[in-house]
Amino acid sequence: MLLHRPLSLALLIFFFFFPLARAAYEIVNFGAKPGGTVDASNALRRAWSSACSSATPATVHVPKGTFLLHSVILSGPCKRFVTLWIEGTFVAPSNYALMPSKWITITKVNGLRITGGTLDGQGNALWACKHARRSCPHGTDTLAIGNSKNVEIIGLSSINSKLFHISIYKTENVALRGLKIVAPEASPNTDGIHVQMSRGVTITGSSIKTGDDCISIGPGSTNMWIEGITCGPGHGISIGSLGRSLQEEGVKNITVKTAEFTGTQNGLRIKAWARDSTGFVNGVSFQHAVMKNVENPIVIDQNYCPSSHGCPSQASGIKINQVQFWDIKGTSAKKVAVTLDCSPRNPCRGISLRDIKLTYNGGPAKSFCCHASGTTMGVVDPSGCL
Repeated sequence: MLLHRPLSLALLIFFFFFPLARAAYEIVNFGAKPGGTVDASNALRRAWSSACSSATPATVHVPKGTFLLHSVILSGPCKRFVTLWIEGTFVAPSNYALMPSKWITITKVNGLRITGGTLDGQGNALWACKHARRSCPHGTDTLAIGNSKNVEIIGLSSINSKLFHISIYKTENVALRGLKIVAPEASPNTDGIHVQMSRGVTITGSSIKTGDDCISIGPGSTNMWIEGITCGPGHGISIGSLGRSLQEEGVKNITVKTAEFTGTQNGLRIKAWARDSTGFVNGVSFQHAVMKNVENPIVIDQNYCPSSHGCPSQASGIKINQVQFWDIKGTSAKKVAVTLDCSPRNPCRGISLRDIKLTYNGGPAKSFCCHASGTTMGVVDPSGCL
């Protein structure tokens, strides 16, 4: 199986030739005031504009302190490499009615480093609205990176997002390292990192605690490497959901390695709606994962329908091939620890279960397989699938 390697050679070369910036632009020099009551949006935009137009690599610096920030779009192309160095905290407005779909958007850049600091999405009020089943907006992604290349995010903390914490779309060569993402278990739709229509994304050495997927991988994602992740609470690491539309890009060449899941709803999952689609999943390796009281440690679900009403109830058109689960160990919170529920029209093929050891309540767990074929290697417990 072809595997994407962590931090692609192209990205390493790029950051070697574009070192730390020389020109620095402090947002306080553009009118930003700490304290969390004065909107720093215009100050950040002006500092970004100066850095983006600099003839030498430049830094936008956010000093220690709390800065209120309304929605901003930081756009390129920039003349040279830009670093956004955050020492303090950006706080979003708590009034969700004032917020668009994205809080901080960075787009059309080639060469960006974001380091340190905290982004506080203040999602509590929106979560309460959703729990009360009132008419609420869908929510606001905290940080969105789109239509860009050569992006590095290091040591950033994101807390209490209204929707996704970090969203990567239509972007190439992205490295996310040492992130800390936190939202309560009951916070709806607060995915930690969502990747879609992007390639060459690596996510390493990060802690993610959310109310939804720790990492979600959407259509058009290719050449991803995920390693050294702790997840919980949350819904695990998921490919999908897929099959929302008839014409959909595929997902291929994904590696998830050395992850730990604690008290999560799922562990390693592929999910697709039961409807026709041109999408596919091909070349996925889930390796060396530890499950601690996880409800569904290993899942392929081609009848995905989380609300259990309005389900398509067709046969999934997503073609799933060459998926490996290797060295997955630990405890399941449910009797069925391995579920491979595939499409009758497009059965899962080339599924590999290797060195699996999952238990339930100190005893044996069970497996469930439907329309799935493949191989087993080593000790596979629970057995009975494939």
